[in-house]
Amino acid sequence: MKVSVIGAGAWGTALALVAHQNGHAVTVWGHDAGHLADAARDRVNERYLPGIPLPTDLRFEPDLAAAAADAEMLVLAVPSKAFRELATRLTGFARLVVSVTKGIEAQSGLTMCGVLEETMPAARLAALSGPSLAMEAARGVPTAVVAASRDAETARTVQGVFHRPAFRVYTGNDLIGVELGGALKNVIAIAAGVCDGLGFGDNSKAALITRGVAEMSRLGVSCGARPETFAGLSGLGDLTVTCFSKLSRNRSFGERIGRGEKAAEILAATRTAVEGHPTARSAGELADRLGVPCPIIAEVRAMLYAGKEPRHAVADLLGRDSKAEG
Repeated sequence: MKVSVIGAGAWGTALALVAHQNGHAVTVWGHDAGHLADAARDRVNERYLPGIPLPTDLRFEPDLAAAAADAEMLVLAVPSKAFRELATRLTGFARLVVSVTKGIEAQSGLTMCGVLEETMPAARLAALSGPSLAMEAARGVPTAVVAASRDAETARTVQGVFHRPAFRVYTGNDLIGVELGGALKNVIAIAAGVCDGLGFGDNSKAALITRGVAEMSRLGVSCGARPETFAGLSGLGDLTVTCFSKLSRNRSFGERIGRGEKAAEILAATRTAVEGHPTARSAGELADRLGVPCPIIAEVRAMLYAGKEPRHAVADLLGRDSKAEG
């Protein structure tokens, strides 16, 4: 199959490698032509996946229309803030589109496939999500993800493109649940990083993860997802790795917030997207509109967008009224 990966960051490049290893013809597009030229010349994406060699026949294409022209599958791996604009440029594409971006659009509250339904109405849609740190997947570290689509055959097609012995792909049909799990876990991971920055221990993080799953499920079900999805790869699985791993951008970002650094300064100094930052606001707004209590998301939003001190946010979380677990 001819696969074009739209987005030359760490995750897009890692997925391009997986598809290429399965024998597919893979093209990678990125917005920075100079970066693409360097990767094509040096056969390494030094900016995002340093030290990972790239095959000589992996194609890099700076022209978006050319990258999509004969593709049978597009894999959209761009930050959520750029997702609609880029998808609009591909509006006539009528084959298979796979979103691997984990976010919620600020203006609409839509997941990325929700955005695709508006911008690429003729395409077959799927999402690929799960506990999948890009560097580990690129190195061949055993990884498992889920390909979700409302159409079973579409999910199986995505599974066939990416499934390998060290990259297991399961299928599912709870598209909204899989997407929300991947997006919301980034916000909880920022909170986990704040715990690290404040010097809390494993008890604290275990409690945060457990209550975070409950919060993700509560908000997801209110959007039409199934609760069991949040106990799976795109829920608990992705949440766990993102909250604990030193490779997690969202956890690392939260740790710096917990140590007293300012969000704007951290973001200005980083090259890669910290998806939990915009998602904290969009998820908080979504919860407010639906009347769903999400105290962890609310406190992360307050820290990032209202300047609330991390210790005050923790105190307010711990000071809530006692209740039954649920």
